[in-house]
Amino acid sequence: MLLVLVAGIVLVTAKFKISPFLALLGAAFIGAFAFRLPVEEIIPTITESFGKTMGNIGLVILFGTMIGVILERSGAAIAMADALIKLIGTRFPTLTMSVIGYIVSIPVFCDSGFVILNSLRKAIAKRANVSLVAMSIALMTGLYATHTLVPPTPGPLAAAANLEVESQLGLLIGLGLIVAAVSALAALLYANTFLKRDIELLPLPEGEVEESYEDLKAAYGKLPNGLVAFMPILIPILLICLASIAKLPALPFGEGVVTNVLNFIGTPVIALALGLISAIFLLRGNGKLQRFNSQIADGITISAPILMITAAGAAFGGVLGKSSITTFLADNLATLGIGIAVPFIVSAALKTAQGSSTVAMVTTSAMMLPLLPALGLGSDVGAVLSVLAIGAGAMVVSHANDSYFWVVSQFSRIPTATAYRTLTPATLIQGISAFVAVWVISLIML
Repeated sequence: MLLVLVAGIVLVTAKFKISPFLALLGAAFIGAFAFRLPVEEIIPTITESFGKTMGNIGLVILFGTMIGVILERSGAAIAMADALIKLIGTRFPTLTMSVIGYIVSIPVFCDSGFVILNSLRKAIAKRANVSLVAMSIALMTGLYATHTLVPPTPGPLAAAANLEVESQLGLLIGLGLIVAAVSALAALLYANTFLKRDIELLPLPEGEVEESYEDLKAAYGKLPNGLVAFMPILIPILLICLASIAKLPALPFGEGVVTNVLNFIGTPVIALALGLISAIFLLRGNGKLQRFNSQIADGITISAPILMITAAGAAFGGVLGKSSITTFLADNLATLGIGIAVPFIVSAALKTAQGSSTVAMVTTSAMMLPLLPALGLGSDVGAVLSVLAIGAGAMVVSHANDSYFWVVSQFSRIPTATAYRTLTPATLIQGISAFVAVWVISLIML
């Protein structure tokens, strides 16, 4: 029955374009009756799981999305890119694009990040006289790596909430950055195979003129200072990691005021709220307050579907947790001995079938929570590694049903057939290399 429910979610979201929120919530109700939960427990199970997740992760996703919107609209993403170019130069153009994408996509959605940085990609490619396709792959995969693996991007946050490891975000960020780096490096090596290839691109639509990188920068007016542009990302990550260090058994900061303060300001909600406050300094000129309010409203609008899908996925997971199917699956999966591969495989299947990385991560994490102990992943470390395995699966593979595939191919003017041969294999390489990194870490830490 579980396979039928998952297949149903994929079918209605991929073929009939039904909202994943309705699909997951519908699966929760259908599953409750199919698994014969007592009638009086159905509504409490669904609503409590829905509300618990919204309460645990709602503000975190909301603040993270708001930060991303301000970084995008204020020109801070461009300022970060400029700062990184000054630091690492353009001698290795694909590496430069991959690193820029890797950092920018921590708070900014990968599709928005590609649109923002597209002119920069073309400018560096022209300066270095290398293939535009190689540069597209490098930027696409750099953005994709942190998008699915490093909070405060909503996908990893939602998966962490569903697997109940919100308190371990510091560990998740630290390991996520490592796994994302391995993933981006593997894709970079693949991108470099196209460096000197002459691949024909689609012509510009009639009457359309390419915007130069300088024109793009000019459209934002005076760009924020590079250091200030990084603050909304660095502050939350630093505070969350310091709080995680403060909670170590050795109590490196002691048991006094310092530890209590770090634990408070390192709480994800407070850390991201402070990051959001620092983002205010990115806004310049007249009408600053009006623009801030407008961007906050846009952040609420963008985050609403993510919040609803995450909570609906938790409701589905709550129903599965109360059903007998979890015992059956746990007993059978335990005998297979494939542990950390299970969340990766399920996430990869969902991603490939329906296209959305976020939906794949939310659905898979909701299903995995009751199965973690049987898979040998019942500890906090095991759950964190499961989030990363799910994120790795959520990259496999990007093709025609994924909006990101079309953003990259259309803005890069890569013909669809060529995109299938170049972009799609890049995401397969990313996902597999990320999982291998997670598997290696699991051998050390579990």
